[in-house]
Order: sequence, then structure tokens, then C-alpha cells
Amino acid sequence: MQYSTEQEAFWAGTFGDDYIQRNQSQEYLAANLNFFSRALKQAGKPYSILEFGANIGMNLRAIKLLFPSIEASGIELNQKAAAQLSEFLGAGKVFNGSIFEYPVTKTFEVALIKGVLIHINPEMLPSVYQKLYDSSSRYILVCEYYNPSPVSISYRGHSDRLFKRDFAGEMLDTFSDLHLVDYGFAYKRDTSFPQDDITWFLMEKK
Repeated sequence: MQYSTEQEAFWAGTFGDDYIQRNQSQEYLAANLNFFSRALKQAGKPYSILEFGANIGMNLRAIKLLFPSIEASGIELNQKAAAQLSEFLGAGKVFNGSIFEYPVTKTFEVALIKGVLIHINPEMLPSVYQKLYDSSSRYILVCEYYNPSPVSISYRGHSDRLFKRDFAGEMLDTFSDLHLVDYGFAYKRDTSFPQDDITWFLMEKK
């Protein structure tokens, strides 16, 4: 398969396969339950959600425990992860391919992206922002590493694989009807429910 960026090929291959094994513990699920109970609090009880870069569904598993009746779908580039995600979500709920190639054919009350924008080629961010916006009927939840200005950081010994910036701020500047509803931070040294220093932003179309 041909990919439009080096970052896509990186995550579609063995590195992405290995990531599956590192991120499926019960402790991580518990931390996600705590995380999304806070990040989605102001969204009430959403009826549908689409996750961009869902991997095997650890975020969606927590969300479905919090909101059992929610309709959940996911986009996942890595073939092995997408197969496991399909087993969890069911047939027709997973797009196995690039976010850039995802065809927006319906909207979801919440469009979610967590720990994915930081790994996308910065030149392609406007395309992903547009996909998030077009896929959402009301809320967009962005959960990423934050930095006030764009920076590139080495990631597990690899260069040009992790980028930090103000992703939510750029979306707020791009879409005039998008407004900040809530935001927060999850610290990796939290003794009960650690996350990887993620700042989250819940935005709403108004």
C-alpha cells in the first residue's frame, strides 16, 4: 500500500503492531475511564462518536462503559489494530485506512482524536482538522500533547515522528463557529489514573 507521508508508513508497519501490545492493560482502561468521565462531562450523554486513530479501541472501550448505548465507530490505519477494533465494534463500524482518505459520509455527535495529531505530518494537519470538523455534528474532543508553538521531538529514537503544538487553538482559529466548552490536563505522575501528559479540549459547533 502507498502512503502519502512517512509517518503513515511508520504506524502502518511493525512499529504500529508493537504499539498494540504496549497499550491494552486494565490499568490503562481504568485511567481512560477517569479521563473521559472528565473530558466528556460537558457533552452530557452523547449518542454517537467517531474516533480518529482508534487503534484497538482502548479509548472507545472506556467510553462505551461510561455511555453503554453510544454508537461508536473508528478510523484505524494499522491493519492488525483495525482487525481487533472491528471485533469489538462490529461489522461496518471501522474504516481501515488513512485518515486522509476517510470519506465523510455521515456525522457523529462527537469526533474524537487522542494522541494522534502529534504523529501526523504538520503539512497535513489542515486536512485532518477539516475531517474532524466535517465528521462532527456537535462536539470535537482533541486530546494531545500541548505546546504554544510548533516543535518536533524525538520519539522512541525516531525523528520527525512526534510534533507538539496548539492543535485546538489552530482549529478554533480555522472554524469560526467552533467554541471552547471545557479543557483539562492529565498528568503522567498521577498516582491513581496516570495519562501521558495529555491536554484535552472539548469544542462545540455553535
